[in-house]
Amino acid sequence: MKQTKTILMTLFGTMMTGFAIGAFLTPNKVVGGGASGISTILFHTFGISPGISFFVINLVFLLLGLRVLGKEFIVKTLIGITLLSAFTEVFNLIPIYTENLFLAVIFGGGLYGLGIGMSFAAGASTGGTDIIGRIIQTKFSHVPIGKMLLFVDGVIILVSLIVFRNLELTLYGIITLLISSFSIDFIIGKFNVSRLVFVITDYGTEIAHRLVSTSPRGVTLIPVHGVYSDSEKQMLFCALKESEVAAFQKKILELDPGAFIVFAESQRIKGNGFYLYQ
Repeated sequence: MKQTKTILMTLFGTMMTGFAIGAFLTPNKVVGGGASGISTILFHTFGISPGISFFVINLVFLLLGLRVLGKEFIVKTLIGITLLSAFTEVFNLIPIYTENLFLAVIFGGGLYGLGIGMSFAAGASTGGTDIIGRIIQTKFSHVPIGKMLLFVDGVIILVSLIVFRNLELTLYGIITLLISSFSIDFIIGKFNVSRLVFVITDYGTEIAHRLVSTSPRGVTLIPVHGVYSDSEKQMLFCALKESEVAAFQKKILELDPGAFIVFAESQRIKGNGFYLYQ
């Protein structure tokens, strides 16, 4: 089930990104950085198909980082760039959706970021400047990779200004970069959201055993003192996925209808079945 979900998310994410590049950004000469931006420049300068150039560029990046990039990252990236290159090629063949630059930037940048974010959340990599950032970071580990990627994307956008000689297109490219970055952070943030649960009860041991035996989550049992009731209680602490909250609460109330339950939102949890997307 989990593997099927990962495959579907990767397919849908790369398809959405390919649609954004092929149908909105490339036809309108909008360069928002990354390997897709280089492909756009090559397409309008030399007529090289964006899907093909995107794949070749990423392949070169991978070869450059062969010694420093892990095998798992290389395999995932090869899968990601192959899918994205294919979708970009397909969507580039359809008629242009809009020649309105504002609409192209809004929808192109938004869909691009959502697609990339979904691919990342599935554990896939779509290559691009992410590879360059990882390679550079092996030499300059003290510099955050986010700033490296922003610098590389900025250089690519600057190159588009030199090639196209159109300041308006360059400004639209900067807006595209901002929109796509926001979209990536948004979608990854949604996948990172989990719930922290605090349960105050008189039946902590019984509830803990029930929860541990019927779910993949661990539970921490802490003895506490209720000041209002002036009595000894037990507190259960657990981290859950959003989809597990309803069943978790039902199991608790079946054993202790009077349990005091507090749910809190967590943006990042790492370890023990939780995966942090960055």
